[in-house]
Amino acid sequence: MRVNKSFAVFGLGKYGRAVAKELVKNGVEVLGVDIDQNIVNAATTEIPYCKCADITDAEVIKQLGIANVDVVIIAMATHLEASVMSTILCKEIGVKTVIAKCASEMNCKILSKVGVDRIVSPENESGIRLAKNLISSGFVDIIELSKDVSMAEIEVKPEWEGKNLLELNLRKKYSINVIAIIQDKNISVNIDPEKPLKKSMKLVVIANVAKLNKLR
Repeated sequence: MRVNKSFAVFGLGKYGRAVAKELVKNGVEVLGVDIDQNIVNAATTEIPYCKCADITDAEVIKQLGIANVDVVIIAMATHLEASVMSTILCKEIGVKTVIAKCASEMNCKILSKVGVDRIVSPENESGIRLAKNLISSGFVDIIELSKDVSMAEIEVKPEWEGKNLLELNLRKKYSINVIAIIQDKNISVNIDPEKPLKKSMKLVVIANVAKLNKLR
């Protein structure tokens, strides 16, 4: 599976390293950055591209080429000031998506105010799960039920619009089972297979991981 996006992970503690490692494992281009040289040295066995740098320095951010990165994950929940500064610097140079791990509700509010696009809580979302979500293009969310089976919330593909589930026959084509449809924040498990799908809908499906990847 190939993802045409580049990623950078700031902070290679347990969470950040888990995110970066999972991205690398799936063939994704990722740059890992930490201010501690010992942490960087330890991470290079799993993350080929690692740098020891201060990501609160604007010049350093430029030198690292962060302007060319599509998604930056800031995994420094206990260092609010560094998280805030690096978020601002990333947004100033045009990074499209900044995701930040935060340690408290107040910190979440602060990071949202300075431009973070998505907040993650380590208590609710593991680093591995975040990485799986990021590499699953077109999947709004994905939950691993077992090693081989996952439940995912997926968007209605353009070629599916106006067609119903009977016409699409997703079970035969992709071996996926649609268990619910979400529209306008309402979840319906009583699915009408003859109802045309709309762009505004999302499908909740259960399928083999390999089959979900085929959807990409």
